[in-house]
Amino acid sequence: MPDDIDRILINALMEDSRLSLKALSRASGLSSPSVAERLRRLEERGVLTGYTVNVDPRSFGYMLQAIVRVRPLPGRMHAVERLIQGIAEFTECDKVTGEDCFVARLNVRSMEQLDAILDKLADQAETNTAIVKASPVKRRLPPLIPTDP
Repeated sequence: MPDDIDRILINALMEDSRLSLKALSRASGLSSPSVAERLRRLEERGVLTGYTVNVDPRSFGYMLQAIVRVRPLPGRMHAVERLIQGIAEFTECDKVTGEDCFVARLNVRSMEQLDAILDKLADQAETNTAIVKASPVKRRLPPLIPTDP
């Protein structure tokens, strides 16, 4: 389990993944070499799995975002999974329990593009699509410090 110092470092990196070792050192009270070692150990243990940048898809013309629930036809689960993986406009996909097997996020430039992509799935799966109007909660971590239920 990460300790309090690890949590401070992770929280700081969640705010800005480009923070320097010097800035992380100030936030944690450790020396820069100690911070570097902590980060290396967190990476090795799989706690930190990467550093990222957030880009607004609208900057590249992707004006619509959709959530697509996908229910493969009998015997088509793996084929549908490969199909979704091969369509670059699907930016996230989770395999879930329940009536639908996949819940995916899709970024498209137009309704016509949305229809064309969904048509690629039509002979393999049933889909149910919702257009995203707003995202009041952006992707985030759950609290790093356990809370009581």
